[in-house]
Amino acid sequence: MAGRCEDPRHHEIWRFVRSQLPPPPARVVELGCGHDGGLVPCLRRSGYRAIGVDPEAPPGHAYRRSSFEQLRPGPPIDAFVTSAALHHVGDLGYLLDQVEAMLAPGGVVIVVEWAWELFDELTARWCFARLGPDRSRPNWLRALEEGWAASGLDWRGYEEQWALQAHCHRGDEMLAQLDSRFERRVLERSPYFHYDLEATTEAAEQAAVEAGLVKATGIRYAGARRGSPGGPPGGRAAPAHPVDEGVAGAHPLAPAGSPTSKARLRL
Repeated sequence: MAGRCEDPRHHEIWRFVRSQLPPPPARVVELGCGHDGGLVPCLRRSGYRAIGVDPEAPPGHAYRRSSFEQLRPGPPIDAFVTSAALHHVGDLGYLLDQVEAMLAPGGVVIVVEWAWELFDELTARWCFARLGPDRSRPNWLRALEEGWAASGLDWRGYEEQWALQAHCHRGDEMLAQLDSRFERRVLERSPYFHYDLEATTEAAEQAAVEAGLVKATGIRYAGARRGSPGGPPGGRAAPAHPVDEGVAGAHPLAPAGSPTSKARLRL
């Protein structure tokens, strides 16, 4: 099916992202697409002029191997998308300033994130009980479980220590930074952990949330550039800029610190 993501994890995120995007062929940048390309294949199959940016992005003209902070503006971007990447950004304010500066009039920012500060002990124990027997595959939740057991700390003390060492921004901090720059259109609290649990669906985690067994730590946010017209994102006309799949500069992926080390966003 056109526009469908093959990875179930991406498919669930894609449903929300797609509902907030302007119509194709809008220019879309995914920040933090990862080594597997993230949502970029879904976006491009749906007719969007999309690129993914990540230091570990896959090869190809649809990707830029660059840190977020090294981006240089090209033509205005109609939508920025990011999933589980903002909480690791070193200078969140600087990055969002860059995004705001590059966003086209009427443009949107779509964020899928989580609020680690809501990850309480009850939620943690519910997750740990559903990790399954396979210890051969890396799993961040299992690493948390084992780290907590070895720490001798209570859950909150251990979690705060872990978040500090991992340089994780709080969910409320990310929302405050977003709201200070963009007009909030959507904020949903959603399940977050089922991707990494054994035989656990989004529906099962949502049922546990509704039963008071776990906290909804997921964040699904959409905001618009201030001064943008209201209404659903699909109501805005798509831009008419010509497509340019190239990257400005002779060596767009040159080593950091060189004059041409910053990847320019040209779609």
